[in-house]
Amino acid sequence: MSSITNGTAQPSMIYDSLPYYDNELEQYPILKQKVEKELAREGKPPQTLHPGVPPEPTLFANNPMLQAELERVSNHRLLPPLDTTRYQLPAPTTPESEEEWRKALGNAQAQLEHQKTRHLNLALLQQYGSNAWRIHNYLNEAAAQNIEQALEELKNLTTEVNRDRKNYQTRLGTQLTSLETRWTELISSILQIEMANVALEVEIDRLNKREVELAAAL
Repeated sequence: MSSITNGTAQPSMIYDSLPYYDNELEQYPILKQKVEKELAREGKPPQTLHPGVPPEPTLFANNPMLQAELERVSNHRLLPPLDTTRYQLPAPTTPESEEEWRKALGNAQAQLEHQKTRHLNLALLQQYGSNAWRIHNYLNEAAAQNIEQALEELKNLTTEVNRDRKNYQTRLGTQLTSLETRWTELISSILQIEMANVALEVEIDRLNKREVELAAAL
């Protein structure tokens, strides 16, 4: 498709390709072979994005931990094994060492607080977890319905756009075919007139020669 300016602010569009109307490739298989050969000779299109496409956003730019986790998942790396030593209660290796007993006691107190926190979380989950899960499912279902509705609207819009394009191109194709047929008829008429002119010129030359011969005979 190209455009020309016809003296007004809006350019006139010239459609030289109507994919919904042109069917030369189906009518003439040799053309399809030539097109495929030409495409193979041109090679693959460039892989670079169009300048108008915005750059890819950096996810979790302000959260290094989430960014590292995203990189791990993208590279299909396994999770590191859990450190179970923090949940153990090892006895001091040297019972006579007061420092080791202090460390063991601090470890036991930390794990006791951890168990209290787990117990509190379980109690909160038992009391509020079911309702929170129902609300979460309800929100997910509502979001899924909105997405499905938006998808259906886009499909309908796409179908409508394609239908309008097909109708528009079919109408333009009919006009182009009519103009092409008229152009062929005019060319044929011009050729017939030119052939008639050539025949008349030959006839005129013959009559002129005949006139000269008759004048010479007198």
